[in-house]
Amino acid sequence: MGNTDIFETIASTYDTPVRIHIAKITSDAIRKYIGNAKDRSAIDFGCGTGLVGLNLVDDFGHITFLDTSANMIGQIDQKLADAGIRIASTVCFDFETGFRSDLRADYVFMAQVLLHIQDIEPVLSRLYDVLNPGGHLLIADFDKNENVRSDKVHNGFDQGELARLMTAIGFKDVRSETIYTGEKIFMNQDASMFIMDSRK
Repeated sequence: MGNTDIFETIASTYDTPVRIHIAKITSDAIRKYIGNAKDRSAIDFGCGTGLVGLNLVDDFGHITFLDTSANMIGQIDQKLADAGIRIASTVCFDFETGFRSDLRADYVFMAQVLLHIQDIEPVLSRLYDVLNPGGHLLIADFDKNENVRSDKVHNGFDQGELARLMTAIGFKDVRSETIYTGEKIFMNQDASMFIMDSRK
């Protein structure tokens, strides 16, 4: 995934109060879309230090925390061990460069991950293949923001354009909503965040 080298260096200091707060908002928004999933499996895609997925660990039968950064995965492994959580596992893998047919899930969620992926369509297509029939992909990310200028990340996403791409890939029942607006939360700019749900 894009920017893995950056995440490798900031893994041990990633859990700031702002990130913890936004992760709580994001996990609460995801929870609204999953219903009763205690017998279902999930993948926290691009999990970072697990701030979102750890809030949802009791909502699923099993969560796989997946990231391209070994140091981020190390942070998760330590958190899982410290909390004695046994219904979770970790995988270090890059879906931008490959595919793993052994990874399957009923839900895949990704929080502020898509903006780091340069070419999003192949990765979204691979995640479609990861999902079990009827499974859901949940994307939480920033709305398109013309004030953000970076050669490292997308400047957010237009919900309508992203929904059309998801439909073209094969997803159904695509729906989205804005879930949060905050000051200086995206590359030091005021921004809003959305959640998008889509079904295989």
